[in-house]
Amino acid sequence: MMLPGLVSIAFYRKRPTWAQIGWGLLFTVVASGLIGYFQLYGTSRAWENALVAVFLGVLLYAAILFYLVYFYIPKMERVRAPPARSAPPP
Repeated sequence: MMLPGLVSIAFYRKRPTWAQIGWGLLFTVVASGLIGYFQLYGTSRAWENALVAVFLGVLLYAAILFYLVYFYIPKMERVRAPPARSAPPP
């Protein structure tokens, strides 16, 4: 169930666009639902399991996205920034 959220977010190198977030969230919902449904396929709890999988998949997606956008990406931008050049000697 954690795989869809990780896969969809793993390829962001800079701040994700709204389209990337939307497609990643859609992929997470669909894949989590399918994984949750087919885990107990044929039983009366298949839909309940699918709903729990979707909820937890979206929760994981949001947690990873929050971490990347507010902690990891800004830290990487500071590391990649070139040092400020001092004035040339007179």
